[in-house]
Amino acid sequence: MSAEDDAGNGRPFRFGVVGESARTMEQLTALAVRAEELGYSTLTLRDHFVTEPFGDQLAPMIALTAAALATRTLRVGTLVLANDHRHPVVLAKEAATLDHVSGGRFELGIGAGWLREEYGRAGIPFDAPGVRVGRLEESLRVLKNLLGGGTATFTGEHYQVRDLTVFPRPAQAPPLLVGAGSRRMLRIAGRHADIAGVLPRALPDGTISAEISERMPDTIARKVAHVREAAHEAGRDGVELSMLVSPTFGPDLRAAAARVAVLRGWGTSSTDLVLEMPSQFVGPPEHIAEQMAARRDRYGFTYYLVSDRDMEAFAPVVGLLAGRPAGRVSRPVPRS
Repeated sequence: MSAEDDAGNGRPFRFGVVGESARTMEQLTALAVRAEELGYSTLTLRDHFVTEPFGDQLAPMIALTAAALATRTLRVGTLVLANDHRHPVVLAKEAATLDHVSGGRFELGIGAGWLREEYGRAGIPFDAPGVRVGRLEESLRVLKNLLGGGTATFTGEHYQVRDLTVFPRPAQAPPLLVGAGSRRMLRIAGRHADIAGVLPRALPDGTISAEISERMPDTIARKVAHVREAAHEAGRDGVELSMLVSPTFGPDLRAAAARVAVLRGWGTSSTDLVLEMPSQFVGPPEHIAEQMAARRDRYGFTYYLVSDRDMEAFAPVVGLLAGRPAGRVSRPVPRS
């Protein structure tokens, strides 16, 4: 099954914010309220306890509870939790409680964990990639059972659970997002996730690949195909495709793309490549909206997230596309 065969599956666009600069509850709740006002679907938080490379972080599950209580319709989520930081039974309990408190507005994003330095400084064993990924897949099976309202009994290589249920019962079965960059991870997302967050692949040395090839159209199409094929084999459909993007605004597309190429260390000779990258959006808001509509039709991405630092500048794109089917770009609705 190709990306084009299932591109978007008729799903409307939605947009999220990654809370990267909030350091206090006051900052976070103000960010959540503003994101809701601007029409964003979700506020998400990362899951790190070292400063680099994303800055100091609030504990995501607790902080998201405060964000949910400060808003009415905004969904809250993790982007993404490191599976090795929490046992799935403990995480299921926390996720069910947060979903209950938020009235069914929680989305659980999880990944295998990748930041070697963080593991080392915390004294957590940084196992080989295959071990961490295998542990994640077992965790997903336990989480899906518990959060779906079932009784979990599971015996695996990494987890053993017997006759457990979760309380409180979630207001929904919280959608699962799996952040994935490698073939195996992408196929796990296709088999288990409601949302596949497509990423550059994590490297065995505990970093994320900076290779330009990881961001090119053929590579992204191949990653999407892995998700779709695994979902189809598992008898599933409708997996939502998500991507974290960094928009660059400006009237001159090539000049904006050249700035990206230089900033990322690829050099100005890569300007044309930047213009082709599915994860890069440059130009004025109207052009970016058109790019997103076209790329939804080609790849199937309908859920885009931006850093809170880009939230205000990106809001016109949200106004153009949020909730609208592919190819239909409307003028932004004025906001009071």
